[in-house]
Amino acid sequence: MNIAERPSAVREANARTADLTVVGGAGHVGVPLVLSFAAKGLTVNVHDVNEETLATLKAGRLPFIESGAQPLLAKALADKRLFFTSRPAEISTAGPVIVTIGTPVDEFLNPTRGVIQSCIDALLPHLHDGQLLILRSTIYPGTTDWIDAHIRQHGRNLKIAFCPERIVQGQGIEELARMPQIVSGTTPEAEAEAAKLFRLVAPEIVTLKPIEAEFAKLFTNAYRYIGFAITNQFYLIAKSAGLDYNHILDAMKHDYPRARYIPTPGYAAGPCLVKDTMQLLAFARNEFALGNAAIMVNEGLPLQIVGELRREHDLSKMTIGLLGMAFKAESDDPRASLSYKFKKVLTGYARAVLTTDPFVTDDPALLPLDEVVARSDILILCTPHAAYRTADLKGKPVVDVWGLLDSANVKR
Repeated sequence: MNIAERPSAVREANARTADLTVVGGAGHVGVPLVLSFAAKGLTVNVHDVNEETLATLKAGRLPFIESGAQPLLAKALADKRLFFTSRPAEISTAGPVIVTIGTPVDEFLNPTRGVIQSCIDALLPHLHDGQLLILRSTIYPGTTDWIDAHIRQHGRNLKIAFCPERIVQGQGIEELARMPQIVSGTTPEAEAEAAKLFRLVAPEIVTLKPIEAEFAKLFTNAYRYIGFAITNQFYLIAKSAGLDYNHILDAMKHDYPRARYIPTPGYAAGPCLVKDTMQLLAFARNEFALGNAAIMVNEGLPLQIVGELRREHDLSKMTIGLLGMAFKAESDDPRASLSYKFKKVLTGYARAVLTTDPFVTDDPALLPLDEVVARSDILILCTPHAAYRTADLKGKPVVDVWGLLDSANVKR
């Protein structure tokens, strides 16, 4: 009998006996996972150090945009399937523990394991031998085996697995139910138990060795990041020739299958793509030329745009309005958004820089769209939110790399 089939009397209503714990369960990776498992009948210990976000979830509200999540959250709360904890001693000892904390990049652009090690070390005294510990977020190659060895050095015997998330932020619940799940374990027992758990929410399981699974996640994100860099480089080349790249791209892709995957140009950002490319760059001892070039192109695109504006205008006498501060369209997440790179650079040149976004709520500097449009001399479409397609921009000149707008004043 699997944990989803246990009689309700077996599943006592407290955090310590929940069917599983999701560490970082109130975050962008954790919430879709928590709600997907709860929808399958499991009790879930939602564990997070951010008590404010936990309180938001407990009150029945989502802390960020996640498609399809609201009704699942309401049902999970009504069915008493969620428990909210913030101290390591409160994690469940009755089932698997899924850690959604990954490997960050330090100030030297190198990955550091300190954050995930600190998390594991805090949990370790409260885990029992034989318990399944699943690493979920992106980690540096070799980290799964390193964590396994680290735990054994402390005289403990846990089942360690790495099951990477591969969802598009904001669409996690739908994608978890639709896409295959990669599963790996440091032992056959860990792999089998992790696969059994994820079969509850995923349509198919694909098994790899831990280091293969780690590379699979990094390769996927680096490939996407390089693809964005290629189209951004094409954009700059076409622009230098005085041409509209988006017009060319439309013709390239029209009923031509070999070009259908070329993305539109834009500001490739967010908390994953560039970081994961940096991790591969570090692993390859900086001998990842394509990754390095992609970082230079994508991170440099805002600087290219600002440079062109400076050549054409005296920015010291102008106010620049930035449309969209989230890192991608229809998102409320501003983490690693290149919009803020625009703001920082332009602040040194322009008379004033104004910002707006219809979704971001945690930036007190944001202004209403109408005010930004009215006060700005030039607008830059930083994030291609659909609302901007039909917004009244009062005929102001707009820098639109994305090709979202159709206006005689748009500069591409």
